[in-house]
Amino acid sequence: MSHNHTREVPKTLSALILAIVINLGIVVFEVVFGILSHSLSLISEAVHNLTDISSMVLGYFAEKTSARPANKQKTYGYKKVEFIAAFTNTLILLVATIYILYEAVLRLLNPEQVLSWQMLLAGVVALVGNSIATLILSKSSKENTNMKAVWLHSLQDSLLSLGVIVGAVIIYFTHWNIVDPILSIIISIVLLKSIYLLLQETFDALVDSVPKDMDFEKIKQSLSEVDGVKNVSDLHIWLASSHTPMLSVHLQIKDRGELGRVFNESKKILHDTYDIEHTTIQITPVDLKVETHCAHCN
Repeated sequence: MSHNHTREVPKTLSALILAIVINLGIVVFEVVFGILSHSLSLISEAVHNLTDISSMVLGYFAEKTSARPANKQKTYGYKKVEFIAAFTNTLILLVATIYILYEAVLRLLNPEQVLSWQMLLAGVVALVGNSIATLILSKSSKENTNMKAVWLHSLQDSLLSLGVIVGAVIIYFTHWNIVDPILSIIISIVLLKSIYLLLQETFDALVDSVPKDMDFEKIKQSLSEVDGVKNVSDLHIWLASSHTPMLSVHLQIKDRGELGRVFNESKKILHDTYDIEHTTIQITPVDLKVETHCAHCN
């Protein structure tokens, strides 16, 4: 059986380009009206839109790079670039969120007069643009972790845009300028949870942790139950990309003559039950003494 490990440049690239163009227009609009209206939440949203653009550009090149085929030096190809880009984008988002929280606290202590009608106008325009960009990226976010990070940036800006509109309406009727920084704080705190979860997910992928949707002990038990298997050791499960789980394992068998059957049954279980296609299975009979020099065996 032959496998083609290359993939076509994903359709997500056109979605990224369109989202970048939309965000460039939003940033210019928000910065101008944020300064005119003295709205921190509006300027905060512009800052996030800038991080969106950087994340989308990074995501674009990550998608193109990860599609490149394997070679003699990069035997697994460039699939891991997906996780590197996602981790970097999420770190950028975290830094931007912390900065907004800092600025909001300062503004909370020293409130400024906010021109609500200008803030409202810019907020509506930004909400429409950010919502379109988020919808464009929503389907792509299911493709891989890199696109999920990009989509999260865009979703955050959509929520900030909504916060700007709510804040502008409240300020218009009540003149409570303190509402502006309070909304920035609330939105940032809510989104910190998503940022943390995505950081955890991408970090786990980078250090080759067992995928969260796979049960290490259950898979090990399934392999040990294959007729003829005496022992299961050195089992490793990790992700080459969001949809490419990898596995390597050492099986000890009782009878040398059962090697072929044990190999085929193990491959079938891993493929049919756990959807793991890329596997490396080392099989040795129990009477064969094998020297091991392994610091990470299990």
